Amino acid sequence: MGCIFEGEVKLGNNVKVGAYSHVKDSNILDNSNIKPYSHIDTSEIGMNNNIGPYARLRPGAKTKNNVNIGNFVEIKNSIVGSGSKINHLSYVGDSEVGENVNIGAGCITCNYDGVNKHKTIIEDDVFIGSNSQLVAPLTISAGSTIGAGSTITKDTPANQLSLARSKQTSIPSWERPKKK
Repeated sequence: MGCIFEGEVKLGNNVKVGAYSHVKDSNILDNSNIKPYSHIDTSEIGMNNNIGPYARLRPGAKTKNNVNIGNFVEIKNSIVGSGSKINHLSYVGDSEVGENVNIGAGCITCNYDGVNKHKTIIEDDVFIGSNSQLVAPLTISAGSTIGAGSTITKDTPANQLSLARSKQTSIPSWERPKKK
């Protein structure tokens, strides 16, 4: 209902496209489910994917098989490996995401420095904690875990936890400003 198919669109067997989705110049393989209000432009969707609702796959987005791209996730010019999940409120641009990666809510790849685009590589079996920023160019090595709320600016070692947070401070005598 209310879907728009534009340009050359190829749908595999048993593909479902939810209401008010827009698909342009894209290929969606067998058994994938595009949930309502998703936008897919010049992208390739693998088999057994769940996309959306409200997902946006921009030109150059490629997902392998058994991938979950959730609500309010934007993917641009990136490959997402088999079994990986980006379930909500995230941006992945100019990236290579390996297999069995979990990218938590509110994560972004910071790929643009104001002049040039840079690549983020996330290897297999990585867990990215919620509200993390990955500042490209950057490699997150296989098996790494990124602690929630981290801003990662350096390559991470394999199979280790990486954190980048300021120390929390509480000021006991602080008073909230009052209106005059």
